[in-house]
Amino acid sequence: MRNLFKLYRNLKPFILLIIGVVALTYLQVMANLELPKLMANIIDNGIITGDIAYIWKEGGYMLLIASAGGICAILASLMAARTSIGLGRIVRNRLFAHVENFSLHEFDRFGASTLLTRTTNDIVQIQTSTIFFLTMLANALFTSVGAAILAYSADPQLTRILYVALPVVAAVMFVVTRLVVPLFGLVQAEIDKITKVVRENLTGIRVIRAFNRVDHEKVRFERANADVTNTYIKVNRIMAVLMPTMMLLLNAVIVAILWFGSARINTGNLTLGPMLAFMQYALQIMVALIMLTVMFIQLPRSVAASDRIMAVMETQPEIADAAETRQAGAERGHVTFQDVTFSYDGGEEPALSNITFDANPGETTAIIGSTGSGKSTLVSLIPRFYDVDSGKVLVDGVDVRELSQEDLRGRIGFVPQKAVLFTGTVADNIRYGKKDASDEEVAYAAKVAQATEFVESMPDGYTTMLSEGGLNLSGGQKQRLAMARALVRRPEIYIFDDSFSALDFKTDANLRAALKKETHDATVIIVAQRVGSIMNADRIIVLDEGRIAGLGTHQELMKTCEVYREIVYSQLSEEELA
Repeated sequence: MRNLFKLYRNLKPFILLIIGVVALTYLQVMANLELPKLMANIIDNGIITGDIAYIWKEGGYMLLIASAGGICAILASLMAARTSIGLGRIVRNRLFAHVENFSLHEFDRFGASTLLTRTTNDIVQIQTSTIFFLTMLANALFTSVGAAILAYSADPQLTRILYVALPVVAAVMFVVTRLVVPLFGLVQAEIDKITKVVRENLTGIRVIRAFNRVDHEKVRFERANADVTNTYIKVNRIMAVLMPTMMLLLNAVIVAILWFGSARINTGNLTLGPMLAFMQYALQIMVALIMLTVMFIQLPRSVAASDRIMAVMETQPEIADAAETRQAGAERGHVTFQDVTFSYDGGEEPALSNITFDANPGETTAIIGSTGSGKSTLVSLIPRFYDVDSGKVLVDGVDVRELSQEDLRGRIGFVPQKAVLFTGTVADNIRYGKKDASDEEVAYAAKVAQATEFVESMPDGYTTMLSEGGLNLSGGQKQRLAMARALVRRPEIYIFDDSFSALDFKTDANLRAALKKETHDATVIIVAQRVGSIMNADRIIVLDEGRIAGLGTHQELMKTCEVYREIVYSQLSEEELA
């Protein structure tokens, strides 16, 4: 509940709408409470006495008041809907903006599937609850208090019936809520599982079909779907008891009013009009409690959803700008690792240990090693995707933790291991690296990245729309566009994280020749698997189990580093080496 109230702090921009909803609801309730009094007057002073004129007069008032109450109810619902939608927009924007500040560690901890569910389904639950709270809560409270006062004034003796019924209703609502809240939390977690299975199936459909695992994936989805279904069945079995119980109590109250009220009429202590008015007030009280029950059905879901949303909102990113950031020194593009050690959260051994080297402007530094040796981890420390456990990573002579993230990453052109493209045109994807890049700069970056030929062969050239993730491109084409995206910003530091793997040897050779001319004054760091592509690097770092096994040129490492020699001999023949 505490987290739910925290979310509702976002309703401050809608305070006038909320006041309007409450005011209109009050007017609606006052109109509804006035109707039983008019009905009692019509029965006692019109129907029993046969005064037709009085009946028409009071009946006209009833129609007018009922119409006014209906208009107030419609306007209140419209304003509540606007408030709910606005709240959802604000919370969704803030949640998305907060998640955008997460380091990769927080993304790893939550997972993409649950973040998707919390940004969509959970916020929808909050929106639904908001409408219920604004339209039902005020209505139920005003109605129950007002009807109780008027019922007591109509006949204090019959009010004792409500003294018995209302505690029973409250007890039923309390028991049901206590049983249902944990189950709704479980439902949201199981929806996360379904989202994860669907996401994996959509992104991995080619692999699934290639290995004929469609049936296996259907079983996975059916299992996750069955878990949600079974939990919902448990919830609905409990909720199914609630409404019949409430209706049973409602009818029991009506029977009791008729029983004891008729006895009081026989003794002359009560007339027919007040008894029927009392019955209407009792019905309004019970209906208000049913409205509260419906609200309490939604409340557990919104509580569970708010807990999940606040768990994300209250997670502080590990990586944040220092209180006082520094400006980089006069050096441009200089990268230094000083005795760096880094471990992933929960890892038994450090992913990197005692890494020390320099990468200078105008030079190419290559990183090679076996799978899992820490190559991608090492280059991820430069743009500060993770923070080191000990040691320092310096860019232009300043610790990356003392630079602002915007300044640091503005100096880097990063091409990830998996080329990621976005829905939009080819030009938009290249311009992602520099939002104000001209058409000439976009075309030049594509030319250097060896992408001009296939881009211009497309139906609309640079305005060709790419599908989600660039699925209408080959792996090599995606890699070249990702390189063009980094090249267009002309950074101080280029990081290529195994981003040549999908290129054929001819394209690879042409691209490297073009890159050498383009990046002659920048620092270039290349993570590679193919020895042939890094033999001419100014510096080669050989990683083995997170440690530097060798550092030097190709010729030096062939003499001094056994790990490097094993990699070379596994890829190149003696003729190629000669």
